[in-house]
This record gives sequence, C-alpha cells and structure tokens, in this order.
Amino acid sequence: MSNRQSTCVGKGPRILALLISSAIFPALAVGTATDSQSTNTSKQETTHSKKVDTITVTASPDNTFQPGGDELVPAYLDGQVANGGRLGMLGEQSAMDVPFNVVGYTSKLVQDQQAHTIAEVVANDAGVQSTKGYGTYAETYRIRGFTLNGDDMTMGGLPGVVPRQVVDTQMLERIEIFKGANALLNGAAGTGVGGMINLEPKRAEDTPITRVGVDYTSDSRLGGSLDVGRRFGDNNQFGARVNLLHREGEGAVDNDKRRTTLASLGLDYRGDRLRSSLDFGYQKKTFHGSRGGVNISGVDFIPAVPGSSTNYTQKWSYSDIENEFGMAKSEYDLLDDGRLTAYAALGGQHARETGESTTPALTDTSGDATVSRMKSDTIIDTLSGMAGLRSKFDTGFVSHNVNVGYSAFTSQTKSAYAMNFFAPTSTINIYSPQDVAKPEADYVGGKYSDPSTTIRSRTQGWLLSDTLGVLDDKLLFTLGARYQKVVLVNYDYNSGAETSHFEDNRWMPTYGVVYKPWKPVSFYANHTEALQPGDSIGVGALNYGQSLGIIHSKQNEVGVKMDFGRVGGSLALFEIKKPSAINDYVGSNYYTRLDGEQRNRGIELNVFGEPMLGLRLNASTTWIDPELSKTENGTNDGNDAIGVPRFVGVLGAEYDIPHVEGLTATARVNHTGSQYADAANTKKLDSYTTLDLGVRYRMQLNADKNEMVWRVGVENVTNEKYWASVESYGSYIFQGDPRTLKVSMTYDF
Repeated sequence: MSNRQSTCVGKGPRILALLISSAIFPALAVGTATDSQSTNTSKQETTHSKKVDTITVTASPDNTFQPGGDELVPAYLDGQVANGGRLGMLGEQSAMDVPFNVVGYTSKLVQDQQAHTIAEVVANDAGVQSTKGYGTYAETYRIRGFTLNGDDMTMGGLPGVVPRQVVDTQMLERIEIFKGANALLNGAAGTGVGGMINLEPKRAEDTPITRVGVDYTSDSRLGGSLDVGRRFGDNNQFGARVNLLHREGEGAVDNDKRRTTLASLGLDYRGDRLRSSLDFGYQKKTFHGSRGGVNISGVDFIPAVPGSSTNYTQKWSYSDIENEFGMAKSEYDLLDDGRLTAYAALGGQHARETGESTTPALTDTSGDATVSRMKSDTIIDTLSGMAGLRSKFDTGFVSHNVNVGYSAFTSQTKSAYAMNFFAPTSTINIYSPQDVAKPEADYVGGKYSDPSTTIRSRTQGWLLSDTLGVLDDKLLFTLGARYQKVVLVNYDYNSGAETSHFEDNRWMPTYGVVYKPWKPVSFYANHTEALQPGDSIGVGALNYGQSLGIIHSKQNEVGVKMDFGRVGGSLALFEIKKPSAINDYVGSNYYTRLDGEQRNRGIELNVFGEPMLGLRLNASTTWIDPELSKTENGTNDGNDAIGVPRFVGVLGAEYDIPHVEGLTATARVNHTGSQYADAANTKKLDSYTTLDLGVRYRMQLNADKNEMVWRVGVENVTNEKYWASVESYGSYIFQGDPRTLKVSMTYDF
C-alpha cells in the first residue's frame, strides 16, 4: 500500500478519536454534578394482553415529549410507525405541529419485517421509490420523483455520516422520511430535492436489553446478531448500546453472494441540563457476482424480463465497501426551565470502495449483449457539523420557538479506474448467460494504485427560524431563511488539474402555516427552497461523472394531517421544480448546462393505525405528474421524466390470530405503475405488483419473561418477473428480486 493510501485510510480512526474527546469527556465532567432525566428517549407505554397477543402503544403525543431535541416521537402501530421525525436542525418534531410531511419507521418494524437494508424499510411508503446506482449495487431513492443518493442520507440530522452505498439496519432505532425540498432544515445535505431520509441510532433504554438473533435468507444466506444495552449511574444517567452483525451467503438470485459485517457503539449521557451522545461504527459490505443492471442506452426498446432468479452479471464482478463513521452530539439548557438551549454536533466518515463491475449492454431483441469491465477505487472523506441556539418565549399573546444555527459540510473524493474502452468485448445472452473471461483494460483514469482527488465540495450556511403561535398555539406560523453557500470543484483524473469550479450563495426563504381547529386535525401549507450541488452526469454520456454546477429548486405544498389516537394519516398536494441538464451537441450525448427543468406535481395519501383491536394497517398512495420543460430545443417538453411512475400504492396489514396467543399474520401489497426509461418517452417499463406474506410467533420461555420471537416471511410470493426501476439518465434498468424466503429468531435474555 502506498504512503498516500495509508494517509487516507488513517483518517477514519483520527475522526473517531476527535469525536470521543469532544463528546464523552465533557459529559463525564458534568455528569457527576447533575441528576439524570427521568424520561426515556424511546418512551412507549406497552401492555401485553393475556387473551390476545397484541401490544398497545400510546399513539397520541406523549405529554413528556419535548420537541426540538433528540427525544424520539412516540410510535403508533404496535410501535412500528411514528407520526413525526427529525427536521434537520429543528430536531425531532410531531408531524401535527409542523407545516411539513414527515414519518418515522422504528426498529420494531425493521425486526418484524426482517428488513436488512434501508430500501427494504422505505418500501412501506409509496412516496419513496428504491432503485440502484449506475451499474453498481448502491441503494438510491426517489422521493416525490427526485433522486436522493444513499450517501446523502443524514444520521441524527448530520450529512456525511452514514456508511456508503448500502446501509444495514442493525444499529438503527428509526428510519425517518421527510418529503419535500428541505434546504432550511438540512442545508448541507446533497441531492435531497424531493426529500430526505434520516437515520437515528439505537440508544440504551431504562430496561436492560440483551438480544441475540439468527436469520436465514434463501437460498443459503445466514446471519447472526447481538444487541446489548445498559444504563449506569445512580440515576441511569449513562448509557451504552452495542450492536454486532455478520451475515453472508448466496441469495435467491443465482450465484449472488454477499457478506456484511457491522459493529457499532452508542454512548449517551442524560442530565438535568446536559444531554450528550457519541456513536461510532464500522461496516463492510462485499458483493460477489451480485446481479446488477442491464444497459439499454444502445437500443430503442425494453427487453423481455429474464427469469426471476437469472443472473447475467459475471462471477468475477465484485464490490468491497468499507466504512468507519462516527458522530458526537450535545445540548445544554442554559436556563433552568429549558427555554434556552445550546446544541452542537460533529460527525464524519472515511469510506473506501474497490471493485470490478460488468454490466451487459444490450444489442438486440434476442437478449444478446456485450460485456465490458471497469475496475475502480474510490476513497471518500467527509466532515460535517452544526451548532446553534433554541429558545422558547412569549411576547404578549404570541408564543415563539426560535432557532439560530450554523452548519457546514465538506467532502473530498479520490478515485481512479481502468476499463476496456477500445478493446473488443465478449458477448453473452441475458436469458441464458454464460461465463466469459475478463476483458483487458486499455483505458485508465487516474493512478489506480494511488487515486488522486477528483471532486471537492463544501456547503455552509446560517439558519434563522421562528415558529409563532397564537390562539393557544392552534395557529402556528413558521418563518425561516437560510443563507447557503455551495462550492463545487472538479479535477482531472490524470493530471489533477482543476477542470471546473462552481460557486453560489443566496438567502433561501421558507414559510409555512399550521391550523389546528380541533386537536386531532391539522391543516398546513409551506413554501421552501433548496440550493445544492447538481447531480453527476450518468454513464453513457461523454462527460460521465462531472457535475454541471449548483441547482436551485422550489416547492409549494398544502395538506391536512390527522391523529385520532388509534388512527392517523395525512393528505398532501405538492409541486416541486428542479433544474435539469441540457445536451447542447445533438448526437454527442455531452451535457453542458443546467437550463432544463423537471416539474413534479402530485398527491400523497398516508393512513396508519389500529382501526380495530388486533388489526393494524399502514397504507399509502402517491400520484405524480412528472413533466419535463425547457428541454433541448423543446424536443421533449411535456414528456414524463425518466423513472418516475405516475402511481404507486402500498397496503400493509397485521392481524393477531384469535385464540392463539402470540401469533400474528402479516401481508403487504406493493403496486408500481409504468415508468419511462428515456426522455423521449419511447421506452417504457411495465407496471408491476408484488405480494409479501408472513407470520410471527411471540412466546415467553420462563417466569423471568425471557421472550423468543420467530418470524417467517415470503417476499414476492407469486415470483413476479418485472423491471423494477431505471436510473435517472435512462442508461440502466434493474430487475426486481425473485421469491425470497426469510426466517429469523430473536431471544431476549
């Protein structure tokens, strides 16, 4: 390993050392002189019925819940869904009190659905579509029809902390989805034009937990996990939570072998005035011969779908992704009554991804395709932070919740690649694929043994916001603005010379209103904007990998939210406008500027709760009109944007079987409408529907109430064959997963 590589790899431990010193030592110094808070961050009132195996969770807002900080919003649905979540620098908020759309999914839902990655969790929400990266295994998301790269998700409200490409769920307490442009709340985040996904790590609870688990996924993927949490001190003021996971083997797709190793530690301190936490972890994911996408950029049709378990990716294809990440957070009440609080957070990660990718490029309707090879090495280092003050006060009959803060995010990417650009390629057939030798690389970008910097980005800005309440806070006005500065620099792979430099700054307003004529109902409206680096140009373009500059997007939204204690939900109407890339040179596939526009208008409906004892529902639908405008020479004006279905629906249900204590049946139906794979709207992926079924059985093994839970689920029961999605530039389409059996057992000591 070269000296330069050693320097890069060494940054991860130094980040963790910095986080430890900034979070734990101050907590220990103050901890001996303060008392513990009596509230638990994941407080939920649960009762186990002896007649019917169900858990009732207080769905109405908990009187002890204090919005604005890190305390999690109480959950619905047997503890599976929360009506609220983190709004960036504004902290955790009940959805009923803010003019934005946010929902949270809990670790209990993750366990009950045996969801291993974030994509499997967000499948519960029709407003979020999962896809993959440019021929890689990265999980990418579309929220309200706009792409959110998996690397741009936040953890605890901080960008640049989550592991790269694919995130395992073992260490997470919440997966929270914010829908809409969110520069005011998550100013430093990257591609989140249509929304943001925030991940909250697990915390030690007042009740000790020692949970071991084993799981099996067809055909031969096995896993084991450990989750241990304890609180210490005279008043349980210190907490520690450890999570370990290892899973590997072949999945339901032929020769698709994957391995995951994860270790995380979460430490926290709860005092009368000071709350502090430190999280750090390690994750490594390896993909060997895993099924990727099919390149359709050279044909004018969508091929028939191969067999559901057919793997047209070569066995020598692989990707190793290794991450070290950490985050430190603190907040301190400057006044005894908690009306003035200072907060700060610092986080970062070091990621390295190496691999050899091969994606079949289709050539004819019979399924023949050429096989190319690309060897890559990418190193990413990020650092992000935020600090500010929150204050609550009254001026006459008007209440105020004021937030003043600063946030910043920096990222440096080093990369190099080698590929067979000129050499002949081998040929396979995607319907009956065969093994071929690795093509020889004849084109190199950068020094593969020592990658140099190719992209640097920096985002920073000030936040000013005030939520004003009148009529006993039945009418709430949110007024805010963020001064945002974005700097983006591209460098040549080989010479290291700067090839482009983009810089922009501006004040971006956000304003919204919430009106609660009755306690269970909130009407709301908002206008918000975003300023962020533009997407990288996709595979198939001559200037692949470059970013064309900085985009300024806008959203308007109106809606209503409901919380009737046992049932909640929301109805939203929205419009989002985002600049898009223009190809100036006809026939060259070379993008030069961001003068186009994609305008998405839509309606979202979400309903969740327990309408009758023992029956729990989680349903959502989304209708979107994804119109292109200002396209090159107006050629595609009025067409649908690539990869955005006009309709998506999800219906999930659980039913506690009468007279069989502890037995619950589960089901979920996902329907995705047709979507176009090119801007001309000549290539279309068909609509598809999948069905998932399962059961779980909860049992007490002894008088100490040690609990064992068995879960069995079958995903895509009908073994539907379908093209699931297309990446945003229309080069790659991705096939949906085949019928998959999952079995798991957890045991709480």
